[in-house]
Order: sequence, then C-alpha cells, then structure tokens
Amino acid sequence: MANVLPITAPVRSLAESLLSTVGNTPLIRLEKVSREFPGIEILGKAEYFNPGGSVKDRAALNMVLDGERSGKLNPSRIILDSTSGNTGIAYAMIGAYRGYRVRLVLPGNASQERQRILKAYGAEMIFSDPADGSDGAIRMVRKIYEADPDLYFYPDQYNNPANWKAHFEHTGPEIIQQTAGGVTHFVAAMGTSGTFMGTSRRLKRDLPHVKVYSAQPSSGFHGLEGLKHMPTAIVPGFYDETLADGNFWIETEDAYRMVRHLAREEALLVGISSGCNVHAAKLLARELAARGETATIVTMLCDSAEKYLSEHFWDED
Repeated sequence: MANVLPITAPVRSLAESLLSTVGNTPLIRLEKVSREFPGIEILGKAEYFNPGGSVKDRAALNMVLDGERSGKLNPSRIILDSTSGNTGIAYAMIGAYRGYRVRLVLPGNASQERQRILKAYGAEMIFSDPADGSDGAIRMVRKIYEADPDLYFYPDQYNNPANWKAHFEHTGPEIIQQTAGGVTHFVAAMGTSGTFMGTSRRLKRDLPHVKVYSAQPSSGFHGLEGLKHMPTAIVPGFYDETLADGNFWIETEDAYRMVRHLAREEALLVGISSGCNVHAAKLLARELAARGETATIVTMLCDSAEKYLSEHFWDED
C-alpha cells in the first residue's frame, strides 16, 4: 500500500483535446521500398494518425481557426467547400467538435466509404457530375456560395493561404526535427498543392540544400482520386510551379501497384495518393542511386486504405 496516493492528492491529467492531436505524426522508414537503393532512405510521414485520418486535418483546422480569428466564421454560418473527400471529412470532424454545420460538394463518384464517414459526422453532401472530377465540384460550390454568401463560410481550400501555411508552420518543422536535419529530398503529389507548397517552402528556407519534387497524374484522365494534372485542371491560386526542383508524372496503375506493395510488403494499409507519393519517391531514389548519391527522401502517407477498400485494384496480383 506504500505507493497508493491519498484521495485528496491532485491528479495531473495526460488527456488532450481532440483537435490538439492534429499533427506530430510518425515518420516511418520504408525498409522494403528502400532496400534496392544502398545509401538511400525513403521515409513516409504517417498522416493517417491524425484524428480525421488524413493529412487534410492540418489544412482544414488551420482554415477554420483562421476563419474564426477573422470573424468570417461564426455559429450562424455553414462551412461550405468542395472536396474529393479527405478535406471534407476533416471539416466534418471539426464542425462536429466545434458545433458548425458543414455542407460539402463532392464528385458523384466519391467512394461509398467516404460518403458514409461524412454522413456519420453529420455533414450534408451535394454531388457534382462525376465526369467533371474535382473541377466540377469547384465550379458547383462557387455557384452555391455566390447565390447566398451571407449563409456560408467558404474556406476555399484551393485558394486559401491558410492551407499551405499549415504545412509551413507544422509539417515542415516536424520533418526537420524527426530527421535531425538530415532530410535531403521531399516528394509529394498535388491536389490543392498545399502540402507540397507549404512543406517545401519551409524546408528550403531552413535547409537550403533540400531538393523538392512534385508528382502529378500523367494525364487529365486518371484514377488518382484527389490529385490534379495541373496542365488540364483548375490551378490552385497559391500553386507556384517554379518551387519544384523536378516533377514526376505518375501512371494510375503504378500508384495502385505501390498501394498493394505497401500493404503486402511493408504492412502499411494506405491510400492511393500515398501509393503515388511512394512510387514517385522510388523513381527519385533510382535516379539518385544511378548517380551514386546518398539521400534521405521524405514523402507523405496521406491517409489509410479504409476509404478505398471497395476499389477493384485490390483484387489484382
């Protein structure tokens, strides 16, 4: 009984509020992917550890907090935006926590898993023509907002600088700290481009030697949900094509193949954009290895596979 505290002793809680758990995600060494490239490490930032399950929690939270600080968001307004899924899930989670209604425009082919998650959080969904992809959802949400701007808080994730600043202020510094300043290359595919823009700007500011590489679908017609082929898409307002030191054009099947590999070889169940990112990181590793260079490459594991398990590519060998 010597170690029992008296009932009057104060107890220090280690509990955290839900939104304080956004960020500080683990950095995982991808050992099987890296092993064919001696002297090169490929590391994945496991963003599915965020409470809403994806990297988009970071940007959504920063945009909501920015809206509250500016007075543009208050309890009388509905959070409205277009989304391919993950940012919408983040808005829905934050809205449920802070007491805001959330209304989202999604392409009509958004996966059933994403729709069910959004419904579980209580978000309202409006569907745009699936053939028009994320650009169709952008055009529709703009019309909805313009018809009644006083009803909504429209963060506009594709043009809101609070999106990329979330990664400048948090994701980039986390990577520097977790690699003890040893990161040499950063690779990320682009949807809004916020993750790539913000993280790359911070890395280049603090570690000027770091090289940053973007990744994009190889054409405007692709199966990489949430990602943009910039030459044919509505380009986000804060996208700067001059920031990247290079770009990798990714085939849909290569990303699918990498998702299956990560599950079966690395025991990581991650989503399609993660497969795209790791495939791009592997292409970069191959180029560096051919030149006899050593490197520490960091990329993003954007979300888990739970929203994609109904996709048919899992059935392939």
